[in-house]
Amino acid sequence: MSEIKTISIKDKGYPKLLREIPDSPRVLYYRGELLAEENCFAVVGTRRCSSYGKEMALEISAELAEAGLTIVSGLAPGIDTAAHLAVVERLLPTLHPSSPIIPPKNGRTIAVLGTGPDEKSIYPKENLKLAEEIIKTGGCLISEYPPGTPGSNFTFPRRNRIISGLSLGVLVVEAKQKSGALITAHWAKKQKRKIFAIPGPIHSLNSKGPHILIKNGAKLVESAQDILKELNLPLKELSSFKGVTGENNEENLILEILKEGSLGIDKIIEKTKLKANTVASILTVLEVKNKVRNLGGNIFALSR
Repeated sequence: MSEIKTISIKDKGYPKLLREIPDSPRVLYYRGELLAEENCFAVVGTRRCSSYGKEMALEISAELAEAGLTIVSGLAPGIDTAAHLAVVERLLPTLHPSSPIIPPKNGRTIAVLGTGPDEKSIYPKENLKLAEEIIKTGGCLISEYPPGTPGSNFTFPRRNRIISGLSLGVLVVEAKQKSGALITAHWAKKQKRKIFAIPGPIHSLNSKGPHILIKNGAKLVESAQDILKELNLPLKELSSFKGVTGENNEENLILEILKEGSLGIDKIIEKTKLKANTVASILTVLEVKNKVRNLGGNIFALSR
């Protein structure tokens, strides 16, 4: 992984939006490329997300990155991981193995850590590879804590003010009533950032947080276009699932069904009326072709 660098709030390259919040970190420790000015947007949510939440985080983060926004999140399991992954997967195929690490003009991702930025401290350990890919694709790991600092009940909530402070707005995808994502939304409100939320099933505990935010004035989000419009950023013709096609009738049948949302393999079998081994084989092929992705637990969704 790249070397750890430091920057002071007095330095010219310190992020402009972050400098404006009342309790800006005096010093940042970072790996990768730190830019003083860029349009950042935060996507956050619960660690224990549903397949619906993961699908929404992947879809909207990919679309916002495609529109030129830098996606900011906290590298935590669940929604944060999906937000970073959507951007990394979009950029990795464009890299040549010998390419120098140069931040893209738009659409990169930043992970704000609640630990020191060194490999031994980064949490969770299963996201070390993702952290490396964030840097490899021109992104950045940021922390206000020096190397060797472990995460704690204090450091993670505090880092949330940096996530919102870097950003023009914050999207909460899924969150329980008491959630770190709602702490980020709280910081966003104090910092006069725009707050967005994705609605979900009314009986789901993960929907409670977003619904509370919407009742209190957060912008209800159904697509990336809702966010771009609210931020007064140029609306862009974004990628659509409509153009996703297979190479035979059976592939097209499965892809057409998944255009309505993610489904478990049993439901795909039921709706297509294809044999179980046929569906499993086709899904494997479509995954290799990067047309569908397994969200976990054999629940499949279209890829972007």
